[in-house]
Amino acid sequence: MVGGVLVEIWVGQFTMEEREGVSDLRPIVRGMTFEPDLSTSVALVAGATRGAGRGIAVELGAAGATVYVTGRTTETSTSPMQRPETIEETARRVDAAGGVGIPIQVDHSQSDQVRELAKTIDAQHGRLDVVVNDIWGADDRVEWDGPFWAHDLDIGLGVLRQAIDTHIITSWHTAPLLTRHPGGLVVEVTDGVSSRYRGALFYDLVKSTVIRLAVGQAEDFRPHDVAVIAMSPGFLRSEAMLDRFGVTEGNWEAAVEQDANFAYSETPHYLGRAVAAIAADPDKMRLTGRATATWELFGRYEFTDLDGTQPNWGHHMRTSLNLEP
Repeated sequence: MVGGVLVEIWVGQFTMEEREGVSDLRPIVRGMTFEPDLSTSVALVAGATRGAGRGIAVELGAAGATVYVTGRTTETSTSPMQRPETIEETARRVDAAGGVGIPIQVDHSQSDQVRELAKTIDAQHGRLDVVVNDIWGADDRVEWDGPFWAHDLDIGLGVLRQAIDTHIITSWHTAPLLTRHPGGLVVEVTDGVSSRYRGALFYDLVKSTVIRLAVGQAEDFRPHDVAVIAMSPGFLRSEAMLDRFGVTEGNWEAAVEQDANFAYSETPHYLGRAVAAIAADPDKMRLTGRATATWELFGRYEFTDLDGTQPNWGHHMRTSLNLEP
C-alpha cells in the first residue's frame, strides 16, 4: 500500500460518537437500518473460504439466504495457498448468522467440477438467485517489483487462469439456473473501480478484466432481469492481511503504526452487507453493468461495518493519496 497521511472522513448528517486514537477517524453512525430479506433466496459464493468471499457468504446468511460455500480448502484437504481457513468453517458461520450454509469443495478452474456443482444446486433447490465470483487464490503469486518482463511468465499466466477463467467457467455453468427466475444477481469481486494502473501487469489485468466481465455479462443477462455488478471493497482486513501485519481483528488498530492507511480499512463483512443489500433491492437493475464499491454504496443502502462505522476508502484515496480508487 502507498503511504499517506490521515484525514477526517465525513460520513453524512448522522449523530456520531468519537472515540480515542484511530477510532476518532471512524465515527460510529447512529440510527442506521439494514435488514435485507433473502429468506427465499439461494446463493453461490465461489471462493468463500476466507476474506471477502467469507464475509459475503456470512452476510447473505444473515439476511436469511441459503448459501453454497465453495473453495478448495476443507477440513481434510488444503489448497496451494496453505491457509488454515476452510469452507466448512465458513458454512458454520453462515448457519450461526441465520442462514443455511452448504459447503462443497470445488476447484473453479475445473469445468467438470463446476458443472457438477450446478447440477447439485439444481437438484436440491431448482433455482439460483445470487452468484458471487470471488475466486482469487493468488495473493502469494503476484510479483510486484520490477517491470513485467522481469516476472515469471508461467506464474503470471497462471494468475490469469486462476482469477479470470474461473469466473467465466462459473458464470457459464450457472447461467441457466440464474435465468430461470427474474431478479437475480451476479457479483464480480474486483479491486478498485477506476481505470488506474494497479501496480503490476498481471494483477491489473485480472482486476480490470473482472470489471469487463461484469459489463459483458450484464448485456446478455439483461433480457432475463438478472443484474451483473462488479464490486470492490476498500482496504480489506482479510485474514491474510491481518497476519501480514501481525495483528488480529481484535487489535487491528495497532497496525496503523506500520501503515497509516490501515486506519481506513474495513472488514469483509462491509462488502458482504453491500452485496446483501443489492441482492435484496428490487430495483437492482439500475446498477447492472457498473463497477461500484463499498464506499459508494453505504450511503445508498445505509449499512455499516461490524463496529458501527462507515469506512470510506475511496474518499481517503482521493484526498490523501491523490489516486482514483
